[in-house]
Amino acid sequence: MKPGKLISVLVLFSAFSSSCATDSNINSVTSPSAGPSPLASPTTPPDEFAAARTIFKERCAKCHGASADGGPVTIEGKTLKVPSLKAGHALKHSDEDFVDQITDGGDGMPAFKDKLQPNEINELVRFIRKEFQGR
Repeated sequence: MKPGKLISVLVLFSAFSSSCATDSNINSVTSPSAGPSPLASPTTPPDEFAAARTIFKERCAKCHGASADGGPVTIEGKTLKVPSLKAGHALKHSDEDFVDQITDGGDGMPAFKDKLQPNEINELVRFIRKEFQGR
């Protein structure tokens, strides 16, 4: 190839590659140091018990404990023996028994029928079963 043509080809190639470098397609490619692509990272499934978890933390953990272990608890100057939701008779109760206990209270437990909706109570029972009883 003649030297003049070679320079023309190099100038043309240089101009072409410069315009490609500013193309938006080039800029959209991420470098490996930019971290993993959102498409490559695993997605975290939504917490199906998010609302029930919040209700438990706000309404139940005060007496039953954050881990649902129960035990003696002093509330408003009274010491109460609060049952575990993980062991003992709590494992033998039907879902309906749990719903009734939460709804109507009894045996020292306050009623929540005026504080929680029926669907919230049902979700709370499902949450207790899954989170603390492994069912």
